[in-house]
Amino acid sequence: MIAPSAAPAVAAAHVWDVLVAGAGPAGALAARQAALAGKRVLLVDSRSFPRAKVCGACLNGQALSVLDSAGLGNLPSTLGGVVLDNFDVRSAGRGVHIALPEGIAVSRLRFDAALVEAAHAAGATFLPETTATVGELYVNGGGECRVVSLRDRDQAVIDARARVVLAADGLAHSCVRGHADFSSDVAPGARIGLGGHVTDYPADYRMGTIFMAIGRQGYVGLVRVEDGLLNIAAALAPEFVKGSGGPPQALAAVLQGAGFPPIASLADADWHGTLPLTRRTHRTAARRILLLGDAAGYVEPFTGEGMAWAFAAAAASTPFVERGLARWDGSLEDDWQATLRRLVLRRQRWCRALAWALRHPLAIRLVLGSLALVPSIAKPVVRSLNRPPAGTRIRSV
Repeated sequence: MIAPSAAPAVAAAHVWDVLVAGAGPAGALAARQAALAGKRVLLVDSRSFPRAKVCGACLNGQALSVLDSAGLGNLPSTLGGVVLDNFDVRSAGRGVHIALPEGIAVSRLRFDAALVEAAHAAGATFLPETTATVGELYVNGGGECRVVSLRDRDQAVIDARARVVLAADGLAHSCVRGHADFSSDVAPGARIGLGGHVTDYPADYRMGTIFMAIGRQGYVGLVRVEDGLLNIAAALAPEFVKGSGGPPQALAAVLQGAGFPPIASLADADWHGTLPLTRRTHRTAARRILLLGDAAGYVEPFTGEGMAWAFAAAAASTPFVERGLARWDGSLEDDWQATLRRLVLRRQRWCRALAWALRHPLAIRLVLGSLALVPSIAKPVVRSLNRPPAGTRIRSV
């Protein structure tokens, strides 16, 4: 990969067909596919890789299907990913087990770095430790493009130019913060994400199962990943975390209240947090800019849906990139919004409904009680969350 110190020279070398801001799953996969299609691609991220990320670390059936169609179906297993077949959810001592049709758990530390490597191998140029700020339109003899200011770790700044910008830099989508079109509304009572991993934990947390502890102030998910690590990701009320004395205490309280075995090593983990999770972005496209991944809007996920949404958007982006390079018009922006609505936003409804239910103790008791009596009623929901919608399989390039 290219060292951060090379960023100014590399970025100024030519006009890029595509500049992707954010090298998470959505950005890295979109960059790879655009590069495979013969486009000149610059992928930038503010962090160095590998890097930790707050995430449940799960890939569900939809995510695996898109990876397979991209020729990366074996990637999670080669990284040591753990096959998932069960979902164990508990609240106030009551719990149910739900069978999962497919899934793999792999740490974002390892998985995201591998996706960036795949994008680089396909021909994309990668600049880590580089922040991007999308500026105004620029027109010259070569056509219309966006000016993007890039700042490396030494605070050196250079203006790059890109004919299409894919903003995939997370909840804050800071690369387009100066554009009013892309403002976001954070849902009232939105929870923050917490994530980390531990190496010392009870054997009850067995391989192949996603564990979820539900409390009145949020939920905690746990899953074994490669190298014997137990990945922990939570969505909790920020005031609850603060009032508990910090992440270890808040996580321990939710686990205890749900009836899971305590984890003494929580205090020893390196915990990371996020901005408030659930949010809606007003627009997902503007002149020569497309938003994808978490930047396009987010709802609390449960069993790998977040990664699936990211891959669905990445899979759909390449035809829009090609269309935009040929001719950009307002209909492209409308079509991108409609595509995200079909592939992602509609499929977030189940998670939005579940998130609502988890905030109401009576609803939690009713759901868990019904599942305990008739486990089969979970099948349609699980099947819907894992089924790839039409249009997410990546065409050969």
